[in-house]
Amino acid sequence: MTITYTWRDDFDNAAVDALHAAGFGHPAAGASGPSGTDWQAQLRRHSLGWVCARDDGDLVGFVNVAWDGGVHAFILDTVVAGSHRRTGIGAGLVAEAARQARAAQCAWLHVDFEEDLRAFYLDACGFRPTAAGLIAL
Repeated sequence: MTITYTWRDDFDNAAVDALHAAGFGHPAAGASGPSGTDWQAQLRRHSLGWVCARDDGDLVGFVNVAWDGGVHAFILDTVVAGSHRRTGIGAGLVAEAARQARAAQCAWLHVDFEEDLRAFYLDACGFRPTAAGLIAL
């Protein structure tokens, strides 16, 4: 297994949708995403970039790096194919996202996560815990 990580690489909407559906437990909708979302258009419009992880050309991991247009970048939707989990790919995705956010002169990389992902983000990826707030909309 040789994993390659690419920044702002082309991808197939259906492949990202399938990864997202498997990782976040919703049905895959095919080429246009779970709710008619065109992943490519959405990411190009709203994100600093994204990282694709590939194993022999197959998409096996993905992370979106949103931003505020200034110094704050945000990790969203880190996902790795089930067959490739617990191999370091998720940490590799986040590491590449951090490198690229730093190269874009962002000063901060934020992430929020559920408690079961605490060890991944804090231990494996090097995030520090911070106080934060959330309003469910």
